[in-house]
Amino acid sequence: MTQPVASSSLLIVDDTPENIDLLVSMLALPGLQILAANSGERALALAERKQPDLILLDVMMPGIDGFETCRRLKAQAATADIPVVFVTALGDDVAKGFEAGGADYLAKPVRADEVRARVHHHLERRRLLRELQQVNAQLEQRVQERTRELVQLNRQLREEINERRFMQDRLSYLATHDFITRVYNRDALEEQVVRLLADTQRSDNGACLMLLDLARFRIVNEACGYIAGDELLRQVADMLAALCLPDDFIARLGGDRFALLCRRPPDQVMPLAQRIKGVFEGFEFVWDGRAYRIDARLAVIPIHRDFVSFDQLMTKADEAAYLVRRDGGPSVRLHRADVHEADARESVNWAYRLMDALKHQHFRVYFQRIQPLGERAAPGLRFETLVRLWDAETQRVVAPPAFIGPAERYQLIDQIDRWMLREVLGRLSASPSVLAGMSQVSVNLSAYSLRDPTLADTVLSQLQSCGFPPHKLCIEITESGAIVNLSAAKVFMETLKAHGVAFALDDFGTGFASFGYLKQLPFNSVKIDGAFVRDMDTDHANAAMVASMVQMADALALPVVAEFVERPALAERLKALGVPYAQGYLYHRPEEMTEAALQAALKPALP
Repeated sequence: MTQPVASSSLLIVDDTPENIDLLVSMLALPGLQILAANSGERALALAERKQPDLILLDVMMPGIDGFETCRRLKAQAATADIPVVFVTALGDDVAKGFEAGGADYLAKPVRADEVRARVHHHLERRRLLRELQQVNAQLEQRVQERTRELVQLNRQLREEINERRFMQDRLSYLATHDFITRVYNRDALEEQVVRLLADTQRSDNGACLMLLDLARFRIVNEACGYIAGDELLRQVADMLAALCLPDDFIARLGGDRFALLCRRPPDQVMPLAQRIKGVFEGFEFVWDGRAYRIDARLAVIPIHRDFVSFDQLMTKADEAAYLVRRDGGPSVRLHRADVHEADARESVNWAYRLMDALKHQHFRVYFQRIQPLGERAAPGLRFETLVRLWDAETQRVVAPPAFIGPAERYQLIDQIDRWMLREVLGRLSASPSVLAGMSQVSVNLSAYSLRDPTLADTVLSQLQSCGFPPHKLCIEITESGAIVNLSAAKVFMETLKAHGVAFALDDFGTGFASFGYLKQLPFNSVKIDGAFVRDMDTDHANAAMVASMVQMADALALPVVAEFVERPALAERLKALGVPYAQGYLYHRPEEMTEAALQAALKPALP
């Protein structure tokens, strides 16, 4: 917003002066009078006396909180009509705010563009409501006064009626449309879906909901700013409007997600999805002379009689969108319940099982020795720790491929990583003889854990509390994890490396820019993915790939560990290439990390 609505007043309620100052600095523009209160009680008195046009209300305050303040405002006739916008950092507060009578909310930390846009939106809406009330009152008065002059004043009366209709239409538009893209909003979509579901129960004529997620939208938002991001969203909305049929219902759900409601069966909607995908393949967003490639992932969900509510349909749509992101490949996917339902249910079941496993300590620590192959290897026991899940029902150990995917989807993987770190460091620190005889232990961390800015401090605190030597810890980071979170990975690694912790690039060779990222991140060693090693004695292409990786690692003075070494012939080929370490069933099958197993591993390994 460039200018606030003329002669408007705004009340900011927050117990923290810094927050008030921040909002004042964002909104201190000519024509807008700003009032402030540092408590709910003060806000109630000030609102009744000053009658502001809008209230920005913090949730957490001493005395009466924001919710109770809002309820009391709405209970008083003098302040009941004043719109209240909650300012909160907690997503759970949103629903409570609307229940208390709030008109909108702002998420902390607040952004200047969003604050100004929403304040302008509500002040304009307030102005229109007042003008509508005034016009209605004036109209009624004029009708009574000028009944005798109806013929002469008929034209003027029609104009005033049209003005009232225009403002009513404007209010209706603001309530049902997204103010950035001018397409429908989520509330309008819900209303349409509810009607469609009712029609579907009577006659299932075929309809679909198409969910569209933008790929790389975040890059534009962070590199160019939110104004550029809003412009990109507007361009996408215009593209969709040009591609869809007049009867298709287009809505923005929030963020970079759009929905299309099509009253046609899947075989007619899928061609539309393919056309949209085709347009995005040739689409570039240009900002400040730079072009950004923006792609789209689309999921088409057929609507049938089993759907009875909007929330049920959106839950299924979210599952379908997740499957598109998880499986990769084609970016247009038709969601079939009979194909994906069992997978979705199983994934949810895994979420409960993993939460129970964390609560009841059902995870197990396994380890696999890393075998030195030549004189370049450092002395002492070196091994990698591996997480396993103990299934109490079946009394068996579950391997990671079965539960890592659900753990990542439901954001439990970071808790598993932290559990592993505590267990490994704690057990080894409790065994002085093992600790003295080992040279290094490797612990894996996922890409999701690297996003936590407090992780480095957590690792350092754990090392200190256990008395574990930092130089004996090696953290393995998968190539995909390092690349996706490059900046976070770099800060994390540099912080811990300064204290002596080593880092290994795991699954080397499976990503998209392996060699380039080796130069950007401070790794101490690389582990060649077993997919290249396991058959390099019979597959010439894989043998050449491994040789190239070893050569590159040697050029960067990084020791190499070859995984999945299962036959003596592979070990000989690796020795010939100068690979100093090997890991695989030829030397050691993973076993539970007990004191006895570690003591046995300390004995000299057979050649």
